Amino acid sequence: MRKIILMWMVMIMVAPAIAAEKTESATFAGGCFWCMEHPFDELNGVISTTSGYVGGSKENPTYEEVSAGITGHTEAVQIVFDPSVVSYKELLDVYWRNSDPTTANRQFCDVGTQYRPGIFYHSEAQKQAAEVSKATLMQNKSFKEDIVTEITAAGSFWPAEDYHQDYYLKNPVRYKFYRYNCGRDQRLEQLWGKK
Repeated sequence: MRKIILMWMVMIMVAPAIAAEKTESATFAGGCFWCMEHPFDELNGVISTTSGYVGGSKENPTYEEVSAGITGHTEAVQIVFDPSVVSYKELLDVYWRNSDPTTANRQFCDVGTQYRPGIFYHSEAQKQAAEVSKATLMQNKSFKEDIVTEITAAGSFWPAEDYHQDYYLKNPVRYKFYRYNCGRDQRLEQLWGKK
């Protein structure tokens, strides 16, 4: 009996470490991070989404600094996912369909480098998958414009302030109003067709 209890205790202690090994992170920038959380949250295998800032020079930047365009960061969403349930390729497919890859320093109504579209890879495998995905998209796209989305190493990711997290859930009316007035859904439909 004592042996069984010890084995059970070891399993409880080891299980979180095993579970942690089975997750990966992905980071994407596609304009306002409020609008990027929602499509990924709907996917089976996505464990969490966090709005934040990536690609800049200042440590622990604030929303005011990033939105002023003075830190070099872009608004992004970091996703923790279980690759045995949802693949990185599937995340890339969702990313493309929720961003405008044709504009370098803006997304929809948001203008500036802080809204540039980007795929920020966490491993060589992610980098290769992103490059293949982008090349495939360039060959098969239905629109004329070039694809300018950058593919770069993730670097430090800084979570945004609490009030930005899950904004679409906390403030559904304001979120829908912003999304519509920004022309996001209209432009996505132009690029990718109806969902």
